[in-house]
Formats: sequence, structure tokens, C-alpha cells
Amino acid sequence: MRSEDREVRILHLLKEAPQAGGTAVVIDVFRAFTVEGFVLAGNAAKLIPVAEEEKARSFPDAVRIGERRGYRLPGFDYGNSPSAVQHVDFSGKTVVHTTSAGTQGIAACIPYADEVLAAALTNARATAEYIVRSGAKTVSLLAMGLMGERDTEEDLLCARYIRALILGEDTGEILAEVPSLRYTEGRKFFDPLQQDRFPQADFGLCIDTDRFPFAMKVIRDGDEYRTVRIDL
Repeated sequence: MRSEDREVRILHLLKEAPQAGGTAVVIDVFRAFTVEGFVLAGNAAKLIPVAEEEKARSFPDAVRIGERRGYRLPGFDYGNSPSAVQHVDFSGKTVVHTTSAGTQGIAACIPYADEVLAAALTNARATAEYIVRSGAKTVSLLAMGLMGERDTEEDLLCARYIRALILGEDTGEILAEVPSLRYTEGRKFFDPLQQDRFPQADFGLCIDTDRFPFAMKVIRDGDEYRTVRIDL
């Protein structure tokens, strides 16, 4: 398919999720889908993204990962921190994941999209390659921002990068902006007073662009949805 025959739109926040037709890519760089990349790289048997905290608590014998306002939810195994799960072996485990933005976006897009993908900078190129190979004519890149309510630079940058890759455009100027994320929304990772919520080690993992060679697709699994890796 020629790039000019494909419509690639950048959407903003939860309010625009109902516009996410075609292939919807829900983007959360800081930190939901960076975390999910590490969980899938850690060979989780199942990864279940859910919007509601109560639902996340309802799965017996699951590893629970979740946050609200950056804080690990009480009783959960991990917060929404890639450095906390980077070296964890999740083999044979069911992992349930709930966050303030990313997993909310998945739930919001599902009624409207033909298929839903989850993306961060860590798997942006693989996501674009999957979309190009799929032949999708309409692509909706939903940048979730902060709590799905305010745009943030890292998610919009990731959306621009994926869009450029899909359309075969030059990405050099976009990638050159990645280090500057430290001085925008990424400032919190370097704030000594916020290390309990946003450890500094998370920042480098979140901007490790194209680390993972797989897309992350959300599929129906009985009455639930789960995120699976599509290796390319």
C-alpha cells in the first residue's frame, strides 16, 4: 500500500478515544507500555490490562502491577515502574496491569477500533512495521498524556515518530528531541522528592527507543482482554 493511501491521525487523551477507528495505537511512554514491554520480554504467560483497580484485584494468583498518581497501589506486587520489573522472570505467570492513563486508553478504544495496539518509544518501530505489514488503511495514534487529561511531550513525540515511520518519512529530527524529554515531563524522574514514585532509573528505560522487536496487540480472551507480543 502506498503511504498516500493510508490515513494516520494523531489523537489526544481519553476525550478523543471514541475517534480511534481502524487500527488504534494507544501510546503511554511514561510508563505503562514501557512496563508492558518488559513484562512481555519477561515471558509472562498472560498480560491482562484493566482500567479498574477493583477488577485488577479480582484475579486470583496473579501478579499485580498498578499505580494511581504514580504511587504503587496498596497490596500490589509492583508499581508502574520499568526498573522494578526489568529483570523479573514472569514465565508461567498471569500479570494484571492497571494504570492512570495507558490501560484506561485501551479500555476506551476497544469499542471503536478494529484492532488495538499498545506502544511506547521502546517498541515504536516494531509497532509501525506491524501496521505497514497489516495493510491498515486507517491508523489512530492516541497519545494518552498525563492521566489521559493533559498532553505530554513524550507521548506526542512517540506518536509523531510512529506516524513518520508508517509514512516512510525522515525521523532524524524527531529522534533528536528524545533526550530533551528529561527537561519536560521527564523532570519528575530526577526530583529527589519524587523517587518513591518516579525512580530515576525509569527515565533511561522509557527513552530506550526501539529496544523491543515486537508489537503489542490487545486481543479478546474469553470475557477479558490480554496484551500479546507480535514478534517481527
